[in-house]
Amino acid sequence: MKLLALALSIAGWSVAADIHGEYVEARTADIYTGPCFANSEVELTGNLAVLGWKIEKGSWEGVTLDGLSVMGVVHAVGARAVIIVDQSATAEQRLALGQFARKMGGDLLKNVVRTDARPIIFTSGDMHSREAKMVAGELAKVETRALEETDKICHNEAVWYKPLTQLDHAMAAYTVEQSYRGKGLDTTWSYPGKRSAYVGTFSVSGPGVVETGEDFSK
Repeated sequence: MKLLALALSIAGWSVAADIHGEYVEARTADIYTGPCFANSEVELTGNLAVLGWKIEKGSWEGVTLDGLSVMGVVHAVGARAVIIVDQSATAEQRLALGQFARKMGGDLLKNVVRTDARPIIFTSGDMHSREAKMVAGELAKVETRALEETDKICHNEAVWYKPLTQLDHAMAAYTVEQSYRGKGLDTTWSYPGKRSAYVGTFSVSGPGVVETGEDFSK
């Protein structure tokens, strides 16, 4: 899967900057799965994703971004992407949000074919609840919940793929909803009901830690 292969080139980089917040992503292939499902999806699914960053506090290139959000929507076939910036941001902040997303997204957001501005709402529960919801107007939406025992199918599931961006802390989650209804990627989609999400926290210079989400009691 092109999207998942590109993710491997992103892991491990870090840049000194004073910026941190919360993150959510959802893909069109399971990241928490068994080998039979993972192998069956290779080259067939997993080339679409929605990523989102909620900046709690910090600045980028000298521009303060406290409380603002940005989303990236990826179509790995042709390596095309759309960025959605917070409509409440100033022109200078919108530019900085786009630059921040490109840096965090690496190769996935290298070829941005369109940038839109929409009101972006991000809500989340306690980190270990893995509940998050990020909505960019009518264009994009991601909603997650914790993985549960009933989400197991093979009963030998594990986390197969890392998050698509550098994170301080990440936990695999269940995708309640993932959708994109905008322009620029020659496709729109709705892909709910998959074990295909991550929730996490980021600071650009922080270390990366991934949790499997196998402790269903949290």
